[in-house]
Amino acid sequence: QVHLVQSGGGLVQVGGSLRLSCVSSISTRNYVMAWFRQAPGKEREFVSLIDHVGIRTRSADSVKGRFTISREETKNTSYLQMNDLKIEDTGIYYCAVRHTSILRFTPAYYEWWGQGSQVTVSS
Repeated sequence: QVHLVQSGGGLVQVGGSLRLSCVSSISTRNYVMAWFRQAPGKEREFVSLIDHVGIRTRSADSVKGRFTISREETKNTSYLQMNDLKIEDTGIYYCAVRHTSILRFTPAYYEWWGQGSQVTVSS
């Protein structure tokens, strides 16, 4: 069993920045680490992911150039740096992992999930 504990998030104005962290209870070596988000009344959607060795990253078009995913293997941690935040970035953000080298962008593919972090962007 893998436990993921998230931190970060909060309330920020348009154009501001936040960083989310996701710490795993076990080594994340050979795990794809991903971030998803869910806005009220909407389905959970893919945001960013980083491959099992920290080389390849993928991001949704809506966040490219603004969000950066990274991982720190020695701390079993994934980060999502969010810059130039927009109103439409508001939602609950979830980290997720799967023991694999294959990149997938659908929530159902991931085995373990963090508890969620609220991100609210205000005007």
